[in-house]
This record gives sequence, structure tokens and C-alpha cells, in this order.
Amino acid sequence: MVALLQPRVFTLAYVIRDGKILLIHKKRGFGKGYYNGVGGKVHAGETLEDAAIREFREEVCASPGPLEWRGVLEFYNNGSLEMIVHVFVTGSYTGKLCETEEARPQWFGIDDIPYDKMWADDRHWFPLLLSGQKFYGRFWFRDWKEIENYFVYKLQNP
Repeated sequence: MVALLQPRVFTLAYVIRDGKILLIHKKRGFGKGYYNGVGGKVHAGETLEDAAIREFREEVCASPGPLEWRGVLEFYNNGSLEMIVHVFVTGSYTGKLCETEEARPQWFGIDDIPYDKMWADDRHWFPLLLSGQKFYGRFWFRDWKEIENYFVYKLQNP
């Protein structure tokens, strides 16, 4: 019998309101040093939304408002599918944001997003996220540093 490796499934959640977006500065683990959305791995038995809510609470001590699924991204590294990431947005949260061992939350103006301190793929799909579009993308990385190829498609909004 051959065991097939399945890619890991993750979520990212972004609060967008009043012309600003909430990002985290990742303090440890995969992506350390980069700004990103709040998120992490989906555990067995969790829905995507439940995982996004749990990660939000763990990383920034607050609960996201109603989540809207915005897109899905597939990430390949050195030729292997490594991650499938579902992206959500919300316009609100409850509780008080706090810094944790994992992340430091920080607000950025929509025109001041620090793309030079984010994953290289973000600049290709973030404009769709910010414009309210749904999207699907695939990114092929070499050693998680260089994008070798990619595509991003707008999905039809209902």
C-alpha cells in the first residue's frame, strides 16, 4: 500500500474596516518576520470557519466578526503541493487585540500595506481581496523564497 501525502489546509483571516487592514507580524514558526493575515492549520474535525476563529483567538486574543470566504490559494514548494489556504475577511471583531508569543497585530492603511515585508505572492492576489473579489490562485515557490510561476483568477461573485 502506498501512503499518499495530503497537503495541509490552512486559513487566513483579515479584518478590513475604515480604510485599514489588520495584519500580524509573525514572531515565530513558518513565516517568522513576515506580515500576514491571522491564521493557521485546520485541525481534524474543524470547519474552515471554526479554524479561522480559533486561530484568531489564539494569535490576537479577540474573536472575528462574521467571516466571508474570499478565496483559496494553493502553494507548491520545490514542485510539491504543500498548502491549501482559504482566505476570509470580516469587517469587525470583538474583544481587545493583544500581542502573543506568536504574533503582533498591527493596522495598516490600505495604501500603506508593507508588501516588501510580506510573502512574495501577496502582491498578486491582495488587490482582489481588497476590492471585494473572490479569487483562486496557485503559486510555485523554490525553497519558499522565489516564485517560479503563478496564476490568479477572479471567481464569479454571485
